Amino acid sequence: DADWQAFERDVLAPALPSGYTVIDGRGQWRGGDGVLRGEASRIVIAVHADDAATQQRLRAVIADYRQRFAQESVLHDRSAVCATF
Repeated sequence: DADWQAFERDVLAPALPSGYTVIDGRGQWRGGDGVLRGEASRIVIAVHADDAATQQRLRAVIADYRQRFAQESVLHDRSAVCATF
């Protein structure tokens, strides 16, 4: 939890200054070695502009997360939405 809190403070929050939501999850995935593994996960939901600067920041967040938490893969799903606040 302390490692996640540091990542959120130092990487995620600056990359998504308008805000985001984090949901704790649990799932399974098959690694490159073919072994099926279960693990805890975090789902980050962010509504943001679809521009080059934001996409660059998100790529940096993913790269940092993969390195920091020794992840083989990170899912990044984009969907167009119409949102009002």
